Amino acid sequence: MSGIFKAYDIRGIFPDEINEDMAYAIGRAYIEFTGARKVVVGRDMRPHSEDLFRGLSRGIMEQGADVVDIGLCSTPQSYFANGTLDADGSVMITASHNPGNWNGFKLCREQAIPISGATGIMDIQKIVETRSWKTPVRSGKLSSYDIAPEYGAYLRSFAKLDRKLDVVVDYANAMGLYEIAGITRLFNIIPLYDKLDGTFPNHEANPLKTDTLDAIRAKVRETGADFGAAFDGDADRCGFIDDNGDIIPMDLFTALIAQDILSGGPATILYDLRSSRAVPECIRANGGKAIRSRVGHAFIKAQMRENDAVFAGELSGHYYFKQNYTAESQGLAMIMLANLICAKKLPLHTLIAPLKKYFSSGEINSKVADVQPILDAIKAKYTDGNMFELDGISVEYDNWWFNIRASNTEPLLRLIVEADTKELMESKKDELLKIIRG
Repeated sequence: MSGIFKAYDIRGIFPDEINEDMAYAIGRAYIEFTGARKVVVGRDMRPHSEDLFRGLSRGIMEQGADVVDIGLCSTPQSYFANGTLDADGSVMITASHNPGNWNGFKLCREQAIPISGATGIMDIQKIVETRSWKTPVRSGKLSSYDIAPEYGAYLRSFAKLDRKLDVVVDYANAMGLYEIAGITRLFNIIPLYDKLDGTFPNHEANPLKTDTLDAIRAKVRETGADFGAAFDGDADRCGFIDDNGDIIPMDLFTALIAQDILSGGPATILYDLRSSRAVPECIRANGGKAIRSRVGHAFIKAQMRENDAVFAGELSGHYYFKQNYTAESQGLAMIMLANLICAKKLPLHTLIAPLKKYFSSGEINSKVADVQPILDAIKAKYTDGNMFELDGISVEYDNWWFNIRASNTEPLLRLIVEADTKELMESKKDELLKIIRG
């Protein structure tokens, strides 16, 4: 059982690890832990999401809370519903980009504040394992609500478009269909895999795996579209493609969106510490305050609230907006990219070109037997640089930098190196990998 309770959500294989009975126990434990009285529950298109909804909602109501069923939705829509409907919390039933035999739960408090391993998931696990929930004085009620019209209107309110852009959208047979349903009329959409199918018959719904983007890249080139957007399974991540059919690095996409946001005036924007130096440089050049953030949505959302940030971007393709209760909205990311293209009157590849001024290794994973001695060796070797430990070890020099951090769940070290020249980046990458891998 313990394996399903993870750093950021609850996730496992159906029905062996997660099933209707487990969902019932999680529902009761969630209410016991949070004390919520009104909970928004949404779900993705996986065939067993309905089974999990039945168990979860029964557990929530038997523990004394009301359930507002928003039905099929994207994860960003569930966050929007949480805040808009003044709920005490929300649960999204999804396993995101995992294969079709997986499912799970993303848990929030009020205002879409995430519950992570450090802020409640492990407490909920203990309640589930011991069945230590109290007997409530009342039972909750079930109601339903269609959040789609309000979410669509919310997204459209940000549009500043002077023409209909041609956009290839890879829905991956998943919840991107719901995420942007309210804005499709603003574009000429060229769809790929636009039928809901929780078995993911065409490809894994994970834009971080670049081979899943082959079809959308080819379609952008074939059609001459302005850009492409490829959603993951629950549409809280998206990979974007420029008009040449090239993948836009997800950190550089943060800098693009920042330009549209900052056209309205100064603001604070967070960027993932693995991001290119081009990102904070772009934010500052456009009048914004750039603040480095650690990795992980729960940390980023908390840091956004602490600093009253309006936007944050993560290397994994999560984009967070203050307007959506400091949570993801890939529909809003799509709107803001279109805004920028229309405002600048330039093709997307031209807009991205000035940001591609450094050379990055990308994130490299290494399996290691013992993490700490390696980290100690790296700290000892690079004392002449500007070292900080916001998330793992980061060291900055005038013409290059690196970050190395340990995985939360596996014996892995994750390394990223960036430099002013490709030769320097390759040299420093090899130097670090020799220490890591021996």
